[in-house]
Amino acid sequence: MRLSVSTLVALLPFYLELVSAQGPSGSGKTTRYWDCCKPSCGWPKKSNNGQVQTCSKNDQPLNDQGNTRSGCDSGGSAYMCSGQGPWAVNETLAYGWAAVNLAGSNEAQWCCACYELTFTSGPISGKKMIVQATNTGGDLGNNHFDLAIPGGGVGIFNACTSQYGAPSNGWGERYGGIRSRSECDSFPAALKAGCYWRFDWFKGADNPSVTFKQVACPAAITAKSGCTRNRDVIDQTPTGPREVPTWTPTP
Repeated sequence: MRLSVSTLVALLPFYLELVSAQGPSGSGKTTRYWDCCKPSCGWPKKSNNGQVQTCSKNDQPLNDQGNTRSGCDSGGSAYMCSGQGPWAVNETLAYGWAAVNLAGSNEAQWCCACYELTFTSGPISGKKMIVQATNTGGDLGNNHFDLAIPGGGVGIFNACTSQYGAPSNGWGERYGGIRSRSECDSFPAALKAGCYWRFDWFKGADNPSVTFKQVACPAAITAKSGCTRNRDVIDQTPTGPREVPTWTPTP
């Protein structure tokens, strides 16, 4: 059956809505970081509904509506919360957070949105990770996910020295961080699990490539970050339980 031109024109808006409802997707790259700074999406009005929870120097949640200056700034006292580190849901799926830069997009569109990453290289090829965008990296390229992993390197900024007494360049190398699981042993207790995750579930992968697509955030992620989005290109209603235990392999 052939449709008339007028019918096709009439259906075009519905088709465009269907395409846009899929959200951004494509191929991308990953790096890793943990600079202890207040994440960019922790400031007011960065997302379309609230902001990411930040913490005090003692890792206690701040009830400040996102207005406290970052610990990376002179006189600042807001830091990344230790609870926003990665964890394994099962052998092939993990949850976490990331600094994000997407081609043709901006903070207003990605702050607090979630993306399903499928790793396409290295020892974790085929595994998936759902991350919530909580930060923005000025040095990130297009379709770049900088995974928040304790001990992953502080990068440009470093608030870990003021918050936890880390070395002046953070733990390990400033870019890339520590190189062995045993180095996690001396970390602050609140950061150890996320540090071990990198060498256990993540198998020490070094900046693996990914394919990605936007998805509704798991409620277990938003319960920790404190930020959910109103509906935009997709339905942003958080899915699943608010608590998902950490998976550990059978000995």
